[in-house]
Amino acid sequence: MRIGGLASGIDTESIIKDLMKAQRIPLDKVTQKKQYFEWQLNDYRSANRDLKGFSDKLFDNVILQKNYNAKNVSISAPDDISIKSKGNTENFSGTINIKQLATNATYTGGTTLNIDKKLKGDSSIKIQGPGDLEPVEIEFAKGDSMDDIVKKINEKSSVRAFYDEKTGNFGFTAKQSGEGNIVITEGSKGTGIAGYLGISSKTQGTGTAGVDAKIQYNGMDITRSSNIFELDGMEITLKAANQKDITFDATTDTDKVFETVKGFVDNYNKLIEDLNKKIREPKYRSYQPLSAEEKADMKEKEIELWEEKAKSGTLRNDPELSSLLSTMRTALTGTVEIDGKKLNLSSLGITTSTDYLDHGKLVINETKLKEAISKDPGEVQKLFSNDGAGKEQGLARRVRDAVDATQKSIQNSAGKVGDSNKAFSLGSTLDSMNKQIERFETRMQMVESRYWKQFNAMENAIQRANAQSASLMSALGGGA
Repeated sequence: MRIGGLASGIDTESIIKDLMKAQRIPLDKVTQKKQYFEWQLNDYRSANRDLKGFSDKLFDNVILQKNYNAKNVSISAPDDISIKSKGNTENFSGTINIKQLATNATYTGGTTLNIDKKLKGDSSIKIQGPGDLEPVEIEFAKGDSMDDIVKKINEKSSVRAFYDEKTGNFGFTAKQSGEGNIVITEGSKGTGIAGYLGISSKTQGTGTAGVDAKIQYNGMDITRSSNIFELDGMEITLKAANQKDITFDATTDTDKVFETVKGFVDNYNKLIEDLNKKIREPKYRSYQPLSAEEKADMKEKEIELWEEKAKSGTLRNDPELSSLLSTMRTALTGTVEIDGKKLNLSSLGITTSTDYLDHGKLVINETKLKEAISKDPGEVQKLFSNDGAGKEQGLARRVRDAVDATQKSIQNSAGKVGDSNKAFSLGSTLDSMNKQIERFETRMQMVESRYWKQFNAMENAIQRANAQSASLMSALGGGA
């Protein structure tokens, strides 16, 4: 603690405090500028998160071809078969006759087991299921229970073991359907496990072979090992073998494809609305970041309202975001050339708003868009997501390329969470300011110490003068 003014009566501490306020003006300006850059950094990163979210939605919801393949499938016997489109943008139809369903091979033990028994010694068996090139040998240890045995078989083989606790019956089912048998033999380690499970030659277990599914598709005989399979751009699930011709017809699900396109338009409009708010946000130059001393004299609500103004406009007229808005708008007003044909958004009933306050938002004519989707969903898909170069590149891909390039540029300036400040330019600027602030703080301490020394010297001089005056008065009899 420093106490001044004992000899002079001057409020030294207040004077030095006021002098230091003047000295701190350059430091306060640097601190305010640093705070502003930190706000700007956060706003850049927030904008980049929005851009990444938009880019991800473009790819997942617009660019992937599956978004345009939605079909309404009508089937003459829906209880016997289900059909889903798996890659067809075009409509399709046909006839399927289900001759036979695929089944799983099974093998059931020929005796009742005591499930509470434990294995008396180490053993192994060999199991070969349908489709296995060679048998798998599974080892069991002395003391293994029925639960242990079932678990090891299920984990290590292509069959699933099971037993009935009430009857003591033990059996196997192939995990995959299709033609073939389950073959079980004694393993090379120990003996007796097959007998223990009721599946030895003596107990005469019962095996049933699995069979393949057989269908006739548009007159062609087809065999598959499973009742669920893909064929000619369809996912087919067989339910019953009625051996009758089943007709099916798949047409474009216009509503789902419409929602894909509408989702793109809605997300794009939201993005440009948010970006325009950022680059047009007013900047209040008279509202600078508050210092700690200024905040100490203000109420919490006053600080909140002040900083709301001070933070405004950190990205006003930002060149990266402004350029992106222009690039995206240019991309979406362009054409895509496919097989000599020029496609554009207006052909789908999508145009740019004529209201200048919308800043280039897109407007959908729903009737025209649905007509275009119903007429040729493949063209709609190519317009947005065609994986070409130059004029053949789809519009959504062009927009995504522009967004990703802007993301990268902003990241070079503002980095991302977890990056070292040295990894991006704004971070390097903040590091430089931190060093500048440290130098200012050191200098302020030196200046304040000098002021105290000067005032202390003055106080000492006054004390000496007072002492000399008192001595002189005493010598002249002033003290009588």
